[in-house]
Amino acid sequence: MMTGTPRTPGGWTCKPRHGGRNASSGGLSSYWIYQHLGNLSPTQLADNELYQQMRACGGDAEPLLRHFAEAADREADGAKGTRWSYRREFGSVRLIMIDSRCGRILAEGSRSMISDSEFDWIEEQVAGDYDHLLIGTSLPWLLAPALHDIESWNELLCAGARGPRLTRWSEKLRRLADLEHWASFRLSVDRLAGLIASVARGERSTTDGGFPASVCVLSGDVHHAYVAEALFADDVDARVYQLTCSPLLNYVPAAMKLAFRIAWSNAAGRATRGVLGLLVSLPTVPIRWTRLAGPYFGNEVATLVLDGRQSTAILERAARSDEPNELRQVASLTLSSG
Repeated sequence: MMTGTPRTPGGWTCKPRHGGRNASSGGLSSYWIYQHLGNLSPTQLADNELYQQMRACGGDAEPLLRHFAEAADREADGAKGTRWSYRREFGSVRLIMIDSRCGRILAEGSRSMISDSEFDWIEEQVAGDYDHLLIGTSLPWLLAPALHDIESWNELLCAGARGPRLTRWSEKLRRLADLEHWASFRLSVDRLAGLIASVARGERSTTDGGFPASVCVLSGDVHHAYVAEALFADDVDARVYQLTCSPLLNYVPAAMKLAFRIAWSNAAGRATRGVLGLLVSLPTVPIRWTRLAGPYFGNEVATLVLDGRQSTAILERAARSDEPNELRQVASLTLSSG
């Protein structure tokens, strides 16, 4: 599991924080206990200094944990001192979970989803040979193209591309609309795209001519489900996908459902870039992506079936009470055939 959205002051993952430390450090303390420890292997637990200190404490260990959380929180906006990301191997499948919440660099001029040092660590983890690479990040790497462009456009305006007045307005919009996905960190989007492309071409393989069958970015958060395939300007050998599923749906008004659906259309993408470009030119996107399934609005469950070099994505949703099965399949896609 990986950090989601803790109950902390609004906008804390959009803009540098000047308050609310107690709430955010409390969220990190809870995460460390209820999720992070389960992400560590027995060897990593044995080597974890805080875990060993708490076991040997003999009393209330809360001060130790709070001190750790406060230190991690302070450093999350700069040179990150705590890495929540981790890697796991499941036979010929490699999973890399990326912390896209606590590791953000939020200072204007150097905004990034994760720090350079953490990205260097991720680049080290993709080296090797495997049939499938899974990259888990709570926030989608690829949104609907029109929405993706809106968040990139907002980032430029927040950085002062059209003066201080629009900067203030854009910052209010960023916080009000929670424009805090990967698309709001274009440098990080592009760097991850370059890394995934190199994996898909076999450039990270230690075997001559080796490459994975698929690279899948697994995400949630956005309260709907979809599957999209990423297409690169230069040919790649592996298939690359964004698989997004939010299993517990927040209510989405009908107007927003329509907007999400329209945002996937080519016409909406072209129109959005044209209109946004009247204020500030958007940088060229290094990849394009196309929707294969969705968007689905409901309580969905996504299953990724990996068998050798074959992979299949299945989306199911909660069935009505009068239906015979608890789950009803809404999509089944062959991602790679071997």
